Amino acid sequence: MAGSVVVARAGAAAGDRLAAVMAPVLLLLAALGARLALESWRPSAGLAAGAAFGVLLLAGCRALGWRGGRPSIRHASISLALGVIVAAVLVALPVWLHPETAAIVGIRPQPYAVWVGVTVLVAVGEEVLLRGVLFDRTQDAAGPVAAVALTSVAFALLHVPLYGLGVVPLDLAVGVALGGSRLASGGVTAPALAHVLADLATWW
Repeated sequence: MAGSVVVARAGAAAGDRLAAVMAPVLLLLAALGARLALESWRPSAGLAAGAAFGVLLLAGCRALGWRGGRPSIRHASISLALGVIVAAVLVALPVWLHPETAAIVGIRPQPYAVWVGVTVLVAVGEEVLLRGVLFDRTQDAAGPVAAVALTSVAFALLHVPLYGLGVVPLDLAVGVALGGSRLASGGVTAPALAHVLADLATWW
């Protein structure tokens, strides 16, 4: 009898961990679906759709219990340095792996200030969800390697509807780099900063 109780409790705990991991995944799918639906309904609504996507991610993460903390000066300094280093790698990585992707550099969406705001919002929203909520929950359930792997796969698949299957290998590599910075820094600041800087670099 005691053994069956232990098994039942272990099964319930495993179910709870799976549910905890699935919640941010479902949030990501819902936000992505809303973005694609808006862009399909109104093709010119690219920036508005991106902004809605970012807001949905951040609001959803808040609803899932995420709270941004105030890092110490030491942690903030480490995150800043690591974020800049990883951003430099991310800017160089696409051109090194796929030279044809260099063609995207120099694209200049307008208006610039709005584009910057939406770019920051989307990048931060993705990182808070992936390298924040989903990473923490997966790490609690299955360890850091699983957390890096799952968030990297989710990051790669997230971009398929927007850019096609060809981006999967590159985005997997980018996801691993961002996941590594999350592990090394212990927080979401470094990967968020790296993501923002790498995205903004496409303007130049």
